[in-house]
Amino acid sequence: MAERAAKKLVLASGSRSRRQMLEAAGLTFTVAPADLDERAIRETLSTGDTQVDPADVAEVLARAKAEAISGEQRDTIVIGADQVLALGDEIFEKPAGLDGARAHLMTLSGRTHQLHSAVVLAEAGEIVWAHVDTASLTMRALAPAFIDDYLSRAGAVVCESVGAYQLESLGVQLFEHIEGDYFTILGLPLLPLLAELRLRGVIAS
Repeated sequence: MAERAAKKLVLASGSRSRRQMLEAAGLTFTVAPADLDERAIRETLSTGDTQVDPADVAEVLARAKAEAISGEQRDTIVIGADQVLALGDEIFEKPAGLDGARAHLMTLSGRTHQLHSAVVLAEAGEIVWAHVDTASLTMRALAPAFIDDYLSRAGAVVCESVGAYQLESLGVQLFEHIEGDYFTILGLPLLPLLAELRLRGVIAS
């Protein structure tokens, strides 16, 4: 199937990892991060006694990003994506500085957490496709000295990730077992996204 040139791709995310994945896959796109109050959206979802599934939280945020940009750029196909880290019922946010990253790692040490990654497509302000995938990661029991050394070597870039790690670099040393898709862990279920773009004729098949 020939590539459809009429619709341009837009990534509604400022994530460096997502941008690099799409670039490595050979996609041509522009980046337009959505200006949303993600914390307010999360709080809206978690009001009252109702426990919201973390996977649903990731999808709602991805949808909100895509809809916001698609409403402004109606002649494009917008990719929205989000990732939520959950440890049991607790949902984590990106750490605020290296002290926050250290606290995250101390909490995750020796335990299994889930990464829920959502990706959606929007056209003319409406969601036309959505997909959510989940990976489970078991972190080694980490000594405080090891965490301090890891953060010193990895630097402030770890604060760009909700779990205070990048699996594609030093963060891989934190884990003893992983179940799930590699791209999902990086924050974008890439293979289902590419399949849908091919199906829609947006990229060559």
